[in-house]
Amino acid sequence: MLRNGLEPWHLLIVAIVVIVLFGSKKLPDTARALGKSMRILKSEAKAMKDEGPAAPTAHTVVEPTEVGKGAAAS
Repeated sequence: MLRNGLEPWHLLIVAIVVIVLFGSKKLPDTARALGKSMRILKSEAKAMKDEGPAAPTAHTVVEPTEVGKGAAAS
């Protein structure tokens, strides 16, 4: 039964269940939003790739300060 993996009729059943659960009216809106998100993700990934490795930035080291001893004793 599972040796062939997903067969076309399995996908048909899944598609029917999705249509029944979410309704045919919301599916185009959902697909449109998913497509828009994928385009944004793809463009951001491409921009990061084109940008190349970031130049090393200088990190400022901040030394901790001592708390006034007189305030801690009271």
